[in-house]
Amino acid sequence: MRNVLDQETSPYLLQHKDNPVHWQPWGQDALDQAKREGKPILLSIGYAACHWCHVMAHESFEDEQVAAVMNDLYINIKVDREERPDIDNIYQTALALLGEQGGWPLTMFLNSKGEPFWGGTYFPKETAYGRPGFIHVLESVHGIFQNEPEKVTKNRDILKAALKKHNSVPDGDRPKLNLDVLDRIAARYSEEADQEHGGIGSAPKFPQTYVLENLWRSYVRTGHDILSDITVKALTHMSQGGIYDHLGGGYARYSTDAEWLVPHFEKMLYDNALILDLLVLVHHETKSELFKSRIYETIEWVLREMIGENGAFSSTIDADSEGEEGKFYVWSIAELEAILGDEAAQFCEIYGVEAEGNWEGKNILHRLNYPTTLDPEFETALGALRSKLFEERKKRVAPELDDKILTDWNGLMIAAMAKAGAYFSEVRWVEQAENAFTAITTHSMEDDGRLYHSYRLGLAKHTGILEDYANMARAALTLYEITGRNFYLERAKTWFSILNTHFWDTEGGYFQTADDAEALIVRSKSAFDNAVPSGNGTMLEVLAKLHYLTGEREPFEKATDIVRCFSAELGRNFFPLATFLNNFETLIEGKQIIIVGGRDEPETQDLLNELRNFSIPNKVLNIITDTEDLPFDHPAKGKSRVDDKPTAYICTGPVCSLPATSPLDLRKILEGDQ
Repeated sequence: MRNVLDQETSPYLLQHKDNPVHWQPWGQDALDQAKREGKPILLSIGYAACHWCHVMAHESFEDEQVAAVMNDLYINIKVDREERPDIDNIYQTALALLGEQGGWPLTMFLNSKGEPFWGGTYFPKETAYGRPGFIHVLESVHGIFQNEPEKVTKNRDILKAALKKHNSVPDGDRPKLNLDVLDRIAARYSEEADQEHGGIGSAPKFPQTYVLENLWRSYVRTGHDILSDITVKALTHMSQGGIYDHLGGGYARYSTDAEWLVPHFEKMLYDNALILDLLVLVHHETKSELFKSRIYETIEWVLREMIGENGAFSSTIDADSEGEEGKFYVWSIAELEAILGDEAAQFCEIYGVEAEGNWEGKNILHRLNYPTTLDPEFETALGALRSKLFEERKKRVAPELDDKILTDWNGLMIAAMAKAGAYFSEVRWVEQAENAFTAITTHSMEDDGRLYHSYRLGLAKHTGILEDYANMARAALTLYEITGRNFYLERAKTWFSILNTHFWDTEGGYFQTADDAEALIVRSKSAFDNAVPSGNGTMLEVLAKLHYLTGEREPFEKATDIVRCFSAELGRNFFPLATFLNNFETLIEGKQIIIVGGRDEPETQDLLNELRNFSIPNKVLNIITDTEDLPFDHPAKGKSRVDDKPTAYICTGPVCSLPATSPLDLRKILEGDQ
């Protein structure tokens, strides 16, 4: 036996290749060995940017004494949760069913069939933080496994039954969803808003972009200003808090406090994609200079630091450097005074710098005390000072980049960057989104339409999951709406066909894994959002747009089956269903904007410019030279140019607006429609 992680490509697994623990990657070989040797399996799941994963590694996995116990009593398996979200999803659910709070590192104990019987998250080497010491845990669990097999069997059977039930079609009443129900749910979400500091809930505080989008959509429908205020306040405090990197751009994963001051410092591609998406949507109406700045700065960070080896986007940047969380990002007041000189005092006032530090003796830069944009000339001067600090920060040891390419996260960033590029007329952003799309669909990440989930060092690995197809299909349709290139529409249709063949459940909804993928202990199916949006929830948007853009009925029928399948969940717990609810609105109330004209005609561009003044979350844009190819029952069928000018029609359900040939006409229609 030896540690064999040196044969892997995942940066997280490679971080552990020199551990004295005899780590193995997930696979049948490890399961078979556990069966042969009669040992339980210790499954450890984490990711490269995870601070507490590093802590447990330093305390236990690098320790010879702990490793000796692990090697003697267990078959030890390491999994990168980003590389295998299907595995992580199952065992996080199992831990929740045990009544424990999930998270990473995840530490689960399994039998040789991969069936869980107990688990937890971080365990300190010695008893601390109210948690038992890891060696004690290892010996106790092994003792029960060997001497009290009936307890193991009982726990296993209970968990196995609960997992099976969790992934089955819910029983019970299926409430009729409509816009009134969506607005009542948004009102309930709003009750969880932090009125003082912004955001949803209390510490630790996550961006919760799915919920904020739900509130914003309800605001657009109802005009209730409180919903707008909650959304804008959350985005403002996130954008001015310590969770935002004021020097380099980009948002950290979450805040450890309610004020958005102290983040866990890792930066994730998916979080930034989701925040960008929401900032762009809200900026259509608010025209906030702060939001525009954060969009530009965050995209510049992505372009500068996150472009991977094949032209797609890398995954994460670590929280730690030189063994300390946040060391790269924090400052002492003496450092700032030495760099900024006479201008330091004012900078420190604006950015919340304190002599004794605002976090563990150091300072996290933030503008929570000055959240509003100040005088333009003063903001320009502050920008110059931030640039000085950014250049000085480059001299530090930077956190590690996890440069693996993940298909589902790339789909999110491709769509967000393309939307931002189209909205702000930044052609290079759209071009980079297209480059990343090309990288995912070439470089061995796609084989006859079938996607792989992960790519690094020239090797594509792991069969694509639902979120890969859903997010890439959404990105394809976004690029089609922006560029008009039929290639993107056809690609989305191909992935829809593959999902129907390999992922569809006859009882409704898509499984997370394909029917020909590696068999795990349960085949997950859910509409709940996790770190990334629910695949079934995202597919409602994809299917709605495919239906509207092509007129085909099958996407709409599949979408209604998804709604029917998961709507019973609403009576039990609608909080994790925000993506599902948001995209249900697009399905039933999609606002089709049909422009009959050429994309390059100046008048078409004038109409598109007017659309920038309206936040339309359920917008479906279709620019066509004529409507003859639309299906016979499409509401815009037969509509044509007026006075030989590019002409816009706004269609909702079976009804289209009067024609609009000028921005003024279009504005009047949209204002009357809202």
